[in-house]
Amino acid sequence: MAIEDDVLVIGGGLAGTTAALAAAASAKDARVRLVTYKQSTLRHASGLIDILGYAPGDDANAPLVDPFDALEDLPEGHPYERVGSQAVRDALAFFDDIAGDAYAGGHTDANALVPTHGGTVKPTARYPVSTAEGLASDPRETLLVGFETLPDFDAPLAASHLEAAGAPFEARGVTLSFPGIVRDDAKVTRYAHLLDHDETVSTGSGETGARTALVTAVESYLEDEPRVGFPAVLGDEHADEVRNVLSDELGVDVFEIPMGPPSLPGMRLEERLYDALEDAGVRVTSGVPVVEYETADGDDDRGWRIDHVVVDRHGAEIPHRGDQYVLATGGLVGKGIESDREQVSEPIFNCHVPHAEDRYDWFVDDAFGEQPFAAFGLVPDRELRPLDPNGEPEFENLRAAGSVLGGYDYAAEKSGAGVSLATGYVAGTRAGEEATR
Repeated sequence: MAIEDDVLVIGGGLAGTTAALAAAASAKDARVRLVTYKQSTLRHASGLIDILGYAPGDDANAPLVDPFDALEDLPEGHPYERVGSQAVRDALAFFDDIAGDAYAGGHTDANALVPTHGGTVKPTARYPVSTAEGLASDPRETLLVGFETLPDFDAPLAASHLEAAGAPFEARGVTLSFPGIVRDDAKVTRYAHLLDHDETVSTGSGETGARTALVTAVESYLEDEPRVGFPAVLGDEHADEVRNVLSDELGVDVFEIPMGPPSLPGMRLEERLYDALEDAGVRVTSGVPVVEYETADGDDDRGWRIDHVVVDRHGAEIPHRGDQYVLATGGLVGKGIESDREQVSEPIFNCHVPHAEDRYDWFVDDAFGEQPFAAFGLVPDRELRPLDPNGEPEFENLRAAGSVLGGYDYAAEKSGAGVSLATGYVAGTRAGEEATR
């Protein structure tokens, strides 16, 4: 017996969760299910919601002040061009409702410049409130604090990079030992747990709470800086409380600097999104890969409706049937798009992925040049239905969202989260409306 749903979303990242939430919101009585195989990619993300940081092909490489000014000039086939700028705005408003007071940036169309762990700044439209006091547009002097056991964040180097990048403030970096942690392979969640629960740690002067020990370690390095930036490890369940305690006891504004994976801001966003899925009544089936599909008449010819997909649950093949489907499995990095020496392909529905026949044409020799492979992905129509080589929808009831789509270079543009959000919102909304029509 097949498991029956109105909308079935495949993929558990930002695009997939947004699609499932949008489907549930657009059709209140719809049965929506999200199926995901691997751990969500959100925990590897910065937690920043970037719409468009840099214009495609901009040789000047200047960050965009207002991303919406540039949306209308994007080339045909870009995911934003497919859905339209109003859909991007609607998707951001949808995200704002979900994120609540955990995110800032909704007061303006302009990008914020958020410092990252490498000492660069990232243009972004929405950012966790934990980063708000550290914006690079703020001229206040800044002390950056790194930890010996967190080599991914070199605070003195990050400070010098910010100065070289022309940040309008003086930055100074110091490296300390983190109270209670001596191993350099400790997970970021261990740092957060120590501060969340204010665990007792040993210091040179005896035993004390982790928060007080951290304050003591930092305050001797403070000069006149009115703000202090830490790597993003300042708590998880009680992150706001931890940050406020440190700020009060140090007498400065405290902010977090987004880190590489695994990322606590990404984990916090993941938790908020999955809580929203539960509140919306979306069923989540995790740890199961989709291994095949069948069309309504059992034929694999293009243009038919998908009847059901089959998931592998510990060796048992379980059919899942939906009226509408959303594919949000990621791009080359997430294995939603696969490549070998012969071809580039989409592995679940075998949708068309345009690419040169000669694999040597998939890249250029200049490592910093515009790489063709960066834009590999499905070609959608304006309903986000993947198109076959003849420009016809592969399946009537399949839409795609996120980095499984082609036509853009999210790394160069700094548009990954925004595209996932906008296309997930549109694909989920259309699927929900269609399923209950």
